[in-house]
Amino acid sequence: MHLDALLPILDSLAPLRFAESWDNVGLLVGDPARAISRILVTVDYTHAVAEEARAFGAELVVAYHPPMFAAVKRVPHGALWADAVRRDVGLYSMHTALDVAQGGTNDVLADACGIDKVSREALRPFAEKDAFYKLVTFVPESDVERVSRALFEAGAGRIGGYTQCSFRAPGTGTFFGEEGTNPAVGVRGKLETASEIRLETIVPVSHVTHVVKALRASHSYEEPAFDLVRLAPVPEDVGLGRIGNVALCTGTELIARVKKTLGISHVLAAGRRDERDEKGISRVAVAAGAGGELLSDALRAQADAFVTGELRHHDALEAARHGMLVVSALHSNSERAAVFLFAERLGARVPDIEVRASTSDADPFTII
Repeated sequence: MHLDALLPILDSLAPLRFAESWDNVGLLVGDPARAISRILVTVDYTHAVAEEARAFGAELVVAYHPPMFAAVKRVPHGALWADAVRRDVGLYSMHTALDVAQGGTNDVLADACGIDKVSREALRPFAEKDAFYKLVTFVPESDVERVSRALFEAGAGRIGGYTQCSFRAPGTGTFFGEEGTNPAVGVRGKLETASEIRLETIVPVSHVTHVVKALRASHSYEEPAFDLVRLAPVPEDVGLGRIGNVALCTGTELIARVKKTLGISHVLAAGRRDERDEKGISRVAVAAGAGGELLSDALRAQADAFVTGELRHHDALEAARHGMLVVSALHSNSERAAVFLFAERLGARVPDIEVRASTSDADPFTII
């Protein structure tokens, strides 16, 4: 399978439209025409992981954390991603797209805490970042291919991993050209009918100006008719973090469950754990990775406990002040189980490709 055929499959597992605007996701390095037979999946692309990928013979490394975030103005010779370019190894990242997606990092962390699926919901629901219009226009049959190609080249017609998407249906148009007009079909001063194709496609708001300009430039009519219909985003039961109910337990029992499920020997805990042990914990919020941004959401939702990867000192104090138990597993420890699951799901979708989760990947911190 070539890399360009693999990209829609990766996107279906962690749709890139879910990613935060500041994030750097998708194919970061790689030739779309490259044949892929082995994929290594990891949380971080470190030197150890790069060597593991070399030994494995991987043509693609899927790294949860992007190997590069900011725009690159100079290419450092020793950069790991630069070495990947030299060796023709692709690098792909899904990061916050996987955080939001169903079955992603937050769902797996919720499972580790025992949050039931009936009550589970996103701590901060996903909001569509780019609105869309449906463009409807009417084109003579002889113009359809030329006009649609112009629209696609201007940015219309993309749905997920598919491009050049449209709908076409035949019909009859009417018009009456008044004085001063110069109709491309028929004559002015007479009611005319014309066989036309109704052409529909989708356009991101950010591309509307370019697409309308392309429509007018490619259409043979002096003034082509078209509609722009604003599309409402489809509600999706996804978002950042998760919150829901657990079987009544003590803080100590919750911590033991998290450690066992994530396969770690230590966590950091803050808050009035003894009091929570007495009252019992029945509602838990989770946020994989750095969870400070979602602490206010967890407090507002009246969670008894908040399980995350890492939390700032003052955020932990704030949680303790509200009587909440905070459990910090360390950043990538809260994400790694989901990345392993991602590797399994990807392997099931591409049985002809050998997909392996990295054995070299590990959180940089250890508790001594």
